[in-house]
Amino acid sequence: MSKGNIGVTSDNIFPVIKKFLYSDHEIFLRELVSNAVDASQKLKTLAAVGEFKGDLGELKVYVSVDKKKGTLTISDRGVGMTAEEIDRYINQIAFSGAEEFLEKYKNDAQAIIGHFGLGFYSSFMVSKKVEIFTQSYKDDSVAQHWSCKGDPEYTLEETIKSERGTDIVLHIDDENKEFLEESRIKELLTKYCKFLPVEIVFGKVKEWKEGKEVETDKDNIINNTTPAWTKKPIDLKEEDYTSFYRELYPMSEDPLFHIHLNVDFPFNLTGILYFPKIKNNIELQRNKIQLYSNQVYVTDHVENIVPDYLTLLHGVIDSPDIPLNVSRSYLQSDANVKKISGHITKKVADRLTEIFKNDRTQFENKWDDLKIFIQYGMLSEEKFYEKAEKFALLKNVDGKYFTFEEYKELVKEEQKDKNGDLIYLYTTQRDEQFSYIQHAKDKGYDVLLMDGQLDVHLVSQLEQKFEKTRFVRVDSDTVEKLIQKEDLNEVELSDNQKDELTTVFKSQLPSIDKTEFTIAFEKLSPTANPVFVTQNEFMRRMKEMSALQGGMMSFYGEMPDSYNLVVNTAHPLVERLISEEEKALGNDLQPILSEVSELETKRKELKDSHKDKKEEEIPQEESAQLDELQTQLDELKSRKESLLKTYASGNKQVRQLIDLALLANNMLKGEALANFVKRSVELM
Repeated sequence: MSKGNIGVTSDNIFPVIKKFLYSDHEIFLRELVSNAVDASQKLKTLAAVGEFKGDLGELKVYVSVDKKKGTLTISDRGVGMTAEEIDRYINQIAFSGAEEFLEKYKNDAQAIIGHFGLGFYSSFMVSKKVEIFTQSYKDDSVAQHWSCKGDPEYTLEETIKSERGTDIVLHIDDENKEFLEESRIKELLTKYCKFLPVEIVFGKVKEWKEGKEVETDKDNIINNTTPAWTKKPIDLKEEDYTSFYRELYPMSEDPLFHIHLNVDFPFNLTGILYFPKIKNNIELQRNKIQLYSNQVYVTDHVENIVPDYLTLLHGVIDSPDIPLNVSRSYLQSDANVKKISGHITKKVADRLTEIFKNDRTQFENKWDDLKIFIQYGMLSEEKFYEKAEKFALLKNVDGKYFTFEEYKELVKEEQKDKNGDLIYLYTTQRDEQFSYIQHAKDKGYDVLLMDGQLDVHLVSQLEQKFEKTRFVRVDSDTVEKLIQKEDLNEVELSDNQKDELTTVFKSQLPSIDKTEFTIAFEKLSPTANPVFVTQNEFMRRMKEMSALQGGMMSFYGEMPDSYNLVVNTAHPLVERLISEEEKALGNDLQPILSEVSELETKRKELKDSHKDKKEEEIPQEESAQLDELQTQLDELKSRKESLLKTYASGNKQVRQLIDLALLANNMLKGEALANFVKRSVELM
């Protein structure tokens, strides 16, 4: 037996490994199983080149737990190690056997995982003692037993081992007893080793017999050694891709499309990416792409490899050319990463173009699920926009689909305003904005359906991209002003009439939380609605964008919703209301209006006399007179408003007109809706 010190520059290397080298203690199992797979792959390579002429046998990796002994064992029947190799690869930290082997057999090597020579030492994160029992494949070699308790001192002695290969025995420490639970080990093997190229055995297959679970004699293989992405696309059928998706995401709906990546120059990249079905909540769908290196799971955070908008995709990417740090847990920046990212972007765009050209019907049928990916890409990356603008679709309220160019041709004759701008009308809620849509269609206009999560952002982008084009929501103004083809008729009301009608209508508006109304007047067609609600396009769009973006945009999100209650002064009902109000209140309002006019004249004359005077030059008596005039005016206006409000509250037609407008905009709720129904019955 020999003793020695592990070749490190500091006695503190083990605490460093335990605390800082690996981001998560559970990684140790991936590293040890990967080493066992490497040992098996090396033996296959040696057999292929004629350096090993013995019987390969079953090159499986076995993982077993002995809860009573407190041990976790990883066993393989690979190349094993001699005493010299243990000294070289175990006792000298960071001298990677895999690296040396790859260099020697680079033209023949099976996939070798390890690169840093540190994976074995991850075992000390969870163990108070680690033992190696190993028998080299080399003729006349002697089995070796290596033991270490997590400090630089080790023991190495000859032993007897019945077969070729290596057993790593971990004596789990008190802080990590979870790794002696079969369920926990099964979970980790499934997570990290599900697609390793050598069969991983964990116990025996269990079956239900006579009401209880019993073990069979059959090995429980936890991995698929030849996952779909390792095969050539020509060897796979559509059902193979769907089956693999179910293997990755057992509880998910079948995907829309797939993209098979298979590149060997200037970098190695394989994988399969899927377009899943998603319509809402982008964030919950992220981190579904799994990164592998030679079939070893690395991470599901691939933001550095896949462009941000493609992190919505699902699937697998496998590349030995993506540089990892020592613990294989985090990506490192590298030129290859940028090339791979660019290649993936191109492949996605090319695949979508292919589907669009070859089967447009299928593409349209799946557009509602696909568009969130495509729109996200168009908004995120200019190069993707340039490709996507040929196959991105616009959908109208009738369920018809158009490319950007096709839609322009459809509306360019009917939907230009008096300034020559092309107006794209759209709705975000087909049912709630139905009356506005119908008014637009009655005018011969087409209306787009823009009800997706990113549509409000896309609208702003397309306005910048399309020449002399604006997007206008159908409820943002009267139908005559949505696409204004000529100057509108002037409203033939006096200022007093406007002021009185404003008070009448505003006083009867229901109180709606975080909502403000402005009364506006338009002289429209006598057949148009007497009263209706519109919402300013700019402010509404800013609020919708703030709901998605936050940050600087959150300012708009805090502002109340602002609507216009538009009164159509040409409608017979409004004309009758004006006439009836003047008859009912004329005798009461006229003296007030006369007195207001007289006081305002005096106030104006007095203020005009102060025009060229500084404030200190104005006599105090005249300042007091101005204040008194203002007080009298305020009192008169208050009396006027009181009369108008009392009249309005007793006029059921006023509230009925308002409620009809709110109802058309889906803004009549609760008690106000109940009162409307009751009033409607009374008026019938």
